[in-house]
Amino acid sequence: MSENRQRLERLWQAMDAHGVDLMFLPPQTDLEYLTGLRRRVPAYGNIGYTSNWVAGAFIAPGQQPLFVLPRMITEFDLPEGVDGEIVTVSETDDAVSLFTAAMDRVSPHPKKLAIGERAWADTVLQLRAHRPDTEVVSATPLINPLRRIKSAAELELMRQAAVLVDTVLGDISSTVVAGITELELASEIDYRMRKTGSIGASFDTGVWSMGPGVDRDATVRISNQPLKPGSGVSFDFGSVIDGYCSDFGRTIHIGDPNDEYERVYEMVMAAQAAGAAAVRPGATAADVHRATRAVIVEGGYGDWFRHRTGHCIGKDVHELPYISEEDNTVLEPGMAFTIEPSVFWPGRVGVRVEDIFVCTEGGVMRLNEYPTTLVAH
Repeated sequence: MSENRQRLERLWQAMDAHGVDLMFLPPQTDLEYLTGLRRRVPAYGNIGYTSNWVAGAFIAPGQQPLFVLPRMITEFDLPEGVDGEIVTVSETDDAVSLFTAAMDRVSPHPKKLAIGERAWADTVLQLRAHRPDTEVVSATPLINPLRRIKSAAELELMRQAAVLVDTVLGDISSTVVAGITELELASEIDYRMRKTGSIGASFDTGVWSMGPGVDRDATVRISNQPLKPGSGVSFDFGSVIDGYCSDFGRTIHIGDPNDEYERVYEMVMAAQAAGAAAVRPGATAADVHRATRAVIVEGGYGDWFRHRTGHCIGKDVHELPYISEEDNTVLEPGMAFTIEPSVFWPGRVGVRVEDIFVCTEGGVMRLNEYPTTLVAH
């Protein structure tokens, strides 16, 4: 049985358990996970076609997905086809009639309809107009529990994505010197990721310097300013291998670091280690966050650890649950997530580290191999 078929059967069981008669998913991550229908590479802005709102698939328990797709998608985005019937909507077709007829074929009078969270607003409006008495719910609570537990094959792709970014930082590390700009470093990272096998960056690459005499806000991820001696240069970037993401970070110092930088650097690495030590089946995401944050708070820099500890990761860079104080999701073997503590004090010191960890039966496994020892050029 194919992995997609196994995933669909698990979804059917979840739909039955939640009383969901019908689901509609747009061509985004969830649909790719369940059916193999490829997403487009993330883009700045929307990629749209005539009647774009129809795009997606209807799924009912025990039935293969029925895809409804604009002609441009069936023409250009399905080189390997899909396992299921496709209703193609051409530019001059009556899109509403074709869409609602497809819905009725799969489930004529659904009592409860689950919709993927990235569906177009027009899609939701048409679904509600066609079946105004149907209860509409989010599909996320049904699909996320399936996606959060990674198979061995998924973890292997994520390991490859992690090793790729390890390699890229190792290749450019010697170029992190005074005078080069953050933009130049980020551009080189993006180029090398694609050249090494990534379909593109899994999110916008960040390179930013922080330290005495560096005038910048901690929220600025990249600028065209040259790097200065005495600053720590933080990196945040990820690759994509066969639809699975990595997310990675380190900080490299320019010149001899002062005592505070060295102290903070060791503190941030110790915080990550403490978070990893807290990972075990039965612990919660919040437990990992608290263990990570406690090290930096006790070191006197809690006000400058300004974000959550991390997030789950897989086919999306940020997946639920989050490794954060409000999230009491219980960790299970196969869950993959980042642990990424930092101290960002503008004009003074900046350090971050980020790796992907996996909860295992015996505790925790790190996918990245890049060392956490202090590096200064």
